[in-house]
Amino acid sequence: MSAELLVSASGIRDTTVDLTASFLEELQKRDVPVSLLVAPRMKGKYRLLNAPGTQEWLRGEQERGASIVMHGYDQAATKKRRAEFATLPAHEAMLRLIAADRVMEEAGLRTRLFAPPRWIVSEGALMMLPRVGFRLCADLTAIRDLEHNLVTRARVLGVGEGFLSEPWWCRSLVMTSERVARRGGVVRLAIKAKHLQRSGPRQAFLDAIDLSLHHGATPTTYRWPYRRAIADAA
Repeated sequence: MSAELLVSASGIRDTTVDLTASFLEELQKRDVPVSLLVAPRMKGKYRLLNAPGTQEWLRGEQERGASIVMHGYDQAATKKRRAEFATLPAHEAMLRLIAADRVMEEAGLRTRLFAPPRWIVSEGALMMLPRVGFRLCADLTAIRDLEHNLVTRARVLGVGEGFLSEPWWCRSLVMTSERVARRGGVVRLAIKAKHLQRSGPRQAFLDAIDLSLHHGATPTTYRWPYRRAIADAA
């Protein structure tokens, strides 16, 4: 079975749109689509609904084939150093999911795909996702088809969002991506947009993508239904 390559970017806001757009130009040269992880609210009092330029850019990229994935609701309202959906009980998770869904709909970016901040999701949140209409959850170690109760095991390799950005980690990311691709696995690469201004992490990502493509990985995005030949019952 051939490998699969999924590349995603998070932390997209008014101050990082240009960085992300430049990175996407590099991906387009390689015919690699991207999944854009969008949060309605972020630190620094950022609100998606108050950033019409960011909304317009995201909608444009969606029309060009990018996948929009809801990425939490309001990390700024979460305790420091704790991921927003990491420990939430079911009821609170449901309230945040509904609120975020409304914002995404108002922005013209509604999606049935979800990836929790820092890729960590609580059991309560996981239980509520399908109940409020979400069909796929991409977390740290798996891609979950919530409607068909199928799980594809694949670990995220990232920079930012709880991952390191030091040179040794970037080298490890490249080597691990090559190994997973060579073995026909799912290569999941994720980067927080602010790190794209640093030459080291940016080049490491491009190297990981190029090596994955070299080993025959098929570039794609997070989508529903998500199907791989090897899937385990949830």
